[in-house]
Amino acid sequence: MGKGMAFAAAVAVVAVAAVAEKPNIIIIYGDDIGYGDFGCYGGTGVDTANIDRLAEGGLRFTGGYCTAATCTPSRYSLLTGEYAFRNKEAHILPGNAPLIIDPARPTIASFLRDNGYRTALAGKWHLGLGLPTQPLDWNGEIKPGPREVGFEYSFHMAATADRVPSVYIRNGRIVDLDPADPVQVDYQKPVGDEPTGVSHPQLLRVQADLQHSGTIINGVSRIGWMSGGHRARFRDEEMADTYLGQALDFIRAGKGQPFFLYYAPNENHVPRVVHERFQGASSLGPRGDALAVFDWCVGRLVEVLKETGQYENTLIVLSSDNGPVLFDGYWEGAIEKQGGHRAAGPWRGGKYSRWEGGTRVPFIVSWPGTVQPGVSGALVSHVDLLATFAALVGAPLPANAGQDGMDLLPALLGRSDAGRDYVIQEALTQLAVRRGDWKYIPPGSVTERGGIDEWIKTEVDEPGLLFNLAEDPGETRDLAALYPEKLQELRAIVADIAPDKLGGEKKLDRKQLGL
Repeated sequence: MGKGMAFAAAVAVVAVAAVAEKPNIIIIYGDDIGYGDFGCYGGTGVDTANIDRLAEGGLRFTGGYCTAATCTPSRYSLLTGEYAFRNKEAHILPGNAPLIIDPARPTIASFLRDNGYRTALAGKWHLGLGLPTQPLDWNGEIKPGPREVGFEYSFHMAATADRVPSVYIRNGRIVDLDPADPVQVDYQKPVGDEPTGVSHPQLLRVQADLQHSGTIINGVSRIGWMSGGHRARFRDEEMADTYLGQALDFIRAGKGQPFFLYYAPNENHVPRVVHERFQGASSLGPRGDALAVFDWCVGRLVEVLKETGQYENTLIVLSSDNGPVLFDGYWEGAIEKQGGHRAAGPWRGGKYSRWEGGTRVPFIVSWPGTVQPGVSGALVSHVDLLATFAALVGAPLPANAGQDGMDLLPALLGRSDAGRDYVIQEALTQLAVRRGDWKYIPPGSVTERGGIDEWIKTEVDEPGLLFNLAEDPGETRDLAALYPEKLQELRAIVADIAPDKLGGEKKLDRKQLGL
């Protein structure tokens, strides 16, 4: 063992020794929240005081990454510690897709459950439900799902708020379902005779593009079609309070056993229809108002942890599933009202994109008295959380768990500035890699959202693009010709991990991409 490795191992031992008692663990996973959306990351136009306080008392990472620029892949890799591109089903899923996590594969939830933790999910799921071999019966027991991959308690929607079915699911059953009004869901053709965004646009509270013009629920048209389940349908305005209430009930349930809570609010995914008390809470329109809701929810969660005497022994990781998107199917004025607010901070691109803004996200870690407060430039990725939590609780990972993650406990506790050597960034079947200040984008296309219903595609030819992010955060100056050895160094990383990602873009249609 070299001196560097020996030092890192010594730091890890000290870190684990310092946290011998198993803490509660909460992952707060925002949706479509960008690097620059919070005040502590330079955001303007919306008050995020609760999150800013959490960051001030904890550790704020400037090199924190989700693994993918879209939701399903990043959530898959977060929970499994496996890059999503290794699972061909881990793309943006429709609302009636089967479960894409093999129940035999350990997840953060199942691993912590097996090591003495109570486990719960409250919020967005979007990893599929049921079996691929048979149609899902929404009116009976919905399985396999979160419970089969480690969550002892689960309260969630099937996919996203803009996809049917627009209902909550508790422990495998639709909440408040009337058996006389069974739910039907289809993503290929309409079911039932209910109004859609195409047939009855006058019923809409917010106009939508064609993709989001399926069945109208609560005055909002969705992706896909559903019928039935009228008593069970959610009201968008109450969603944040509903998920938060579930999370707080779980926290209050008892102190005799450590808990793991995966709290995944909808904010600020579309449709951004917030509770009346938050409408107009920001100068950024509904998108900013949704950020204000998210911040309030974080504040309430911290308050309840303090009220129950659990705050001092709770590790909180707050981040987002991918970078930001302003227009994403609904005409709500997010682009027009953004002003000087830069949702992706200094980075280019956002959701759907291999540009830096697609996967570099807010990443805040809090644990009073244990995490060293400050700002860290260490490279950390959501794919590392499973291995890091295993080190935290002092238990070995099973052989089939988290093969792409690293134990970054010293970095997450603020005891070391050493993170991972490089990060892999995925977007719509393509990869990029960052090592140090350098970023390499292999051949293929780079997609980013432009204006309203506008997609911008940059075609990348051989040998790919090379950027120095320290000097060029906007990724505007390709340095491939000037630094061919650096390009080959980063290209070799992609070739080793996923050689098929160097041969150009795999063509998927819009349905396969979930667009």
